[in-house]
Amino acid sequence: MAVQALQNRGYAHADALVTTEWVAQHLNDPHVRVIESNEDPLLYSSGHIPNAVEVDWTRDLNDPIRRDYLTREGFENLMSRIGATIETTIVFYGDRNNWWAAYAMWVFSLFGHTNMRIMDGGRQKWIAEGRALSKEAPSPKATKYSAMTRDDVHERAFRDEVLEHVRRQGKMIDVRSPQEYTGERLHMPDYPNEGALRGGHIPGAKNVPWARAVNADTAEFKNADELRNIYESEAGLAKKDDVIVYCRIGERSSHTWFVLKYLLGYPHVRNYDGSWTEYGNLVGVPIEKG
Repeated sequence: MAVQALQNRGYAHADALVTTEWVAQHLNDPHVRVIESNEDPLLYSSGHIPNAVEVDWTRDLNDPIRRDYLTREGFENLMSRIGATIETTIVFYGDRNNWWAAYAMWVFSLFGHTNMRIMDGGRQKWIAEGRALSKEAPSPKATKYSAMTRDDVHERAFRDEVLEHVRRQGKMIDVRSPQEYTGERLHMPDYPNEGALRGGHIPGAKNVPWARAVNADTAEFKNADELRNIYESEAGLAKKDDVIVYCRIGERSSHTWFVLKYLLGYPHVRNYDGSWTEYGNLVGVPIEKG
């Protein structure tokens, strides 16, 4: 019934989501690895889904020196450590409406792991349903994992590509808050170290705050009709468009990347992880305010 409920929402790829019920039924499935990724680094140790491993966005996914992601070798070591193989079904979940779970999924996609899902509702729904939590961190048996070379072409956009996109008047979605989009704020509240010298947005970008894609009360994704109304009727996107999404460092926009790519079936969506902390500090590039 839970699987049918997801299919009834009209998603292009309903199998990109699983329910809390499905996860509860697969807690001991050796072919499934559940990953928790949070904004709050203290949540996992305070209690997590039994047998879930933690993937921290700063420690595990980012290069410690350069502003970039881990290498192919680093990804292979990560997958080996968490006990995953090419065939393993990876299920991501976390806090903040699965914001960081989607970010982790996006980074995993760069290395070609395609058998991935997000647990609809994330930590919020699992806890609201009174399901079991564990404070014990599992110790999976290490595996041998062979990843493809990181694909920085199909899912990722870089500065020069964004500038060309602006020149061609390509479709872009700025998923930040309205105050960041207009230039009223230079950063999110409580994130002063991730601001930029200038406020505003990339010319031509439409503002669709990332969290509009979920229902605030349950943290579950809205159905396909509701999402199409937001991104197509309001923001003017069409499935044929080449779309670039961005925020401040690429984390919130990965959530919108997931919505457009998997729930609405857009074939050409790239995440600009340089986002406003890069673009807003560039010399000689155009911006818009208001």
